[in-house]
Amino acid sequence: MTLAPALAPAGPAVSCSALLATTYQGLAGLCESLDVDVMAPGSPAGQGWADGAELAERPEFLEAFLDAEARRIQEEHAHTARRDVAASRALHGYLWSVCLLMSGPWYLERRVPLIRPRDVRISLTTGAFGIVPGGFACLPDDPAAGLPGARVVAHEEALRAELRAAVADHVRPLLAAVGPQMRRGPRALWGMVGDDLVSGIWYLGRMLDLEEHAVRAAGELLPGPVPPFPGGADFRRLTGRAGQSYLTRTRLGCCLYYSIRPAEACGTCPRTCDTERLRRFGGDAPGNTVSAGD
Repeated sequence: MTLAPALAPAGPAVSCSALLATTYQGLAGLCESLDVDVMAPGSPAGQGWADGAELAERPEFLEAFLDAEARRIQEEHAHTARRDVAASRALHGYLWSVCLLMSGPWYLERRVPLIRPRDVRISLTTGAFGIVPGGFACLPDDPAAGLPGARVVAHEEALRAELRAAVADHVRPLLAAVGPQMRRGPRALWGMVGDDLVSGIWYLGRMLDLEEHAVRAAGELLPGPVPPFPGGADFRRLTGRAGQSYLTRTRLGCCLYYSIRPAEACGTCPRTCDTERLRRFGGDAPGNTVSAGD
């Protein structure tokens, strides 16, 4: 069942890419933290932009990508980041946005975009994203199942497998390229991917006031370690003094934000204890809302 029928186009579907373009526009409208523009198929990346394939395949583009992140950290936080920190923050930003561009249509409309690295564009100055819509995987009862570019799978678990595979296939080349600069091994890198896949669904659920539903969906998507993802969604509940219940989880990978702002570690960081998490949920600490990246 589609969760957000308002995202469907008003006229008849003409292509998978047109359907996804409408979904992406609606997703960006729902998710304030998703800075993305929909680009026309075949359009060039443009001056000062790189696509995902170039980041993975051309060292000069990757260096520019990491340099831009280091400059943003300096400008926003007056902090000179180590190279591994800039690389971790840059990768986290890329993963969170691209995972949400895949998981959002899956969560909202039961369609998994088949996003190739060259379909993702990123500004090397602002960090903004562009996406070129293409085909998608869907269920047999999807009205778009007969369109060119639609890959029909048998059931919900098969569609979840498509999402896991689409994310893994997309990010694998970039992880291989940026991993040496981050000084972390495959488990930590794939842990970051799983974290950002789960956190995007969680964030979207909160934006729709469907947090419980989104958490269940994320748990079904990653019920435990599913290679190459080293762990599951693993949500748990914290109980406040007045009996309030709050959902949380602990990340497997780390974006190293704590190294920039030691007193402001992410809400799901292993360094953030449950007492501090409850304090933030209760509104007693600075930055008491759970961020998109959590």
